[in-house]
Amino acid sequence: MFLIYMTNLVTHVMMDEPRFAQPIPNVTVAVGRDANLPCVVEHLGGYKVAWIHIDRQMILTIHRHVISRIPRYSITYADNTWLLHVNQAHQDDRGYYMCQVNTNPMISQVGYLQVVVPPNILDIESTPSSVAVRENQNINMTCRADGFPTPKIIWRREDGEEIAVEKKKKVLVYDGDVLPLTKVSRNEMGAYLCIATNGVPPSVSKRIILDVEFSPMIWVPNQLVGAPAGTDVTIDCHTEAHPKAIIYWVYNSVMVLPSKKYKTDYTENSYRAHMKLTIRNLQYGDFGNYRCISKNSLGETEGSIRVYGNIIPSLRNDTTKSLQTDLYAMKNDLYAGSGSSSSGSSSSAASSSSMQTALLPGGAAGNSLSALSGAGGGKGSLAIGKSIFYTERPPNEYASSVGKFS
Repeated sequence: MFLIYMTNLVTHVMMDEPRFAQPIPNVTVAVGRDANLPCVVEHLGGYKVAWIHIDRQMILTIHRHVISRIPRYSITYADNTWLLHVNQAHQDDRGYYMCQVNTNPMISQVGYLQVVVPPNILDIESTPSSVAVRENQNINMTCRADGFPTPKIIWRREDGEEIAVEKKKKVLVYDGDVLPLTKVSRNEMGAYLCIATNGVPPSVSKRIILDVEFSPMIWVPNQLVGAPAGTDVTIDCHTEAHPKAIIYWVYNSVMVLPSKKYKTDYTENSYRAHMKLTIRNLQYGDFGNYRCISKNSLGETEGSIRVYGNIIPSLRNDTTKSLQTDLYAMKNDLYAGSGSSSSGSSSSAASSSSMQTALLPGGAAGNSLSALSGAGGGKGSLAIGKSIFYTERPPNEYASSVGKFS
């Protein structure tokens, strides 16, 4: 009976002793936000509850009173729950918190408050927002960030192009604080994004403009351009340069300016430029060499285009057809003349006095004419209108008037 009595007494006392109804959960909160840590105690009786920040070795509250001088801490009680409030949490608030009851021996339990910090790029430790390098040189671009957990840094190009790493490897995304670029080419010029993430929103990024500097270069699609007189003709050059080049046209050692005679057009895209010059109403005085010039702080270069005049194909064809028509008509006349019987020599003499003699220039017409054979005694003699063209030695009756050409 005594043993039963003592057992019941101990059980009753133990049931009336304070105890924790549940553990303190681990709480995660973003910096600047509010956090709450609950401590549920049953059968507290006349005992008191205290909160302690173990990492700081600081008593925060005892029962309903706030002991800490940090005003962001407060305590509330409801339904056996002692709730510790941490307002606008700082990184210093991160750590273990103990809920303690002053029994003998003392009882306690511990929970952890995690204060996470979104990433922040440290400009003072990173590459500036704009950086320049000479073509074929090396450069390392750096991006540093802090936060908790420690942020991860990735790089990508803003235009979506691949990043050339070690020249033999190209990737869309590069991991690491430092982006190494070797023997940089002009194709790698542009905006690069350094992106920092650690699972705590928001992620942050920094835009870095990489300028690759090189002296001007020029490509001329057509170095010889022909056009008929009276028409408009356009010539063009393509140039690449960085820093941005001064581009212009020169003719006869004088800069070409926009006017009624000239129209200039310049189209630029990044380090590339397309320059056009339109010459209106092309005349003989417009023929010659035109120079497109590109100049920047690193050098100067130029391209040359020769403009000349030519004949419109349709006009050339019309002229040839007209000449051929005259030749056939003339040939028929000669054959008709050779058909006369005895008056051939006298009519030749009479016609010589009424005809004007001339020597047509050589070339296409001369070759065509020389292909025709004359009638009667004068081999190769042809009459065109009122002129006579001799392909070889003229007939005797015309020797006196055209002998100087024989």
